[in-house]
Amino acid sequence: MGFRILVIEDNEQNMYLMHFLLESMGHTVIEAMEGEEGIHLAKEGSPDIILLDIQLPGMDGYEIAQRIRSTPDIEQIPIIAVTSYAMAGDREKALASGVNDYIEKPINPATFHDQIKKYFPGQVT
Repeated sequence: MGFRILVIEDNEQNMYLMHFLLESMGHTVIEAMEGEEGIHLAKEGSPDIILLDIQLPGMDGYEIAQRIRSTPDIEQIPIIAVTSYAMAGDREKALASGVNDYIEKPINPATFHDQIKKYFPGQVT
């Protein structure tokens, strides 16, 4: 059974790769290229999980995560940061903003699904 996954990512190549990998695993992918659209789709699209880039134009991923966490009915959706931010303290800053987990870019297609599957509803890992 596939899940609905919202990907908030402004880089077309990264979006294509995540969309391709997730869809090939049987999931439905909802795409947003910027923060406001992502928050709207989180409210309207009923995603099971959210994959969130941190470095976005306008509103960054930290603010997006904080806004989702403070919005009733969507505050419980697991959020996984997928980001190239890999300096000391970046992971902690992402987690403090409300994300559940953190994956460094470039993503590894061989391990990507295993990194996110523990957040699928009803799944036992």
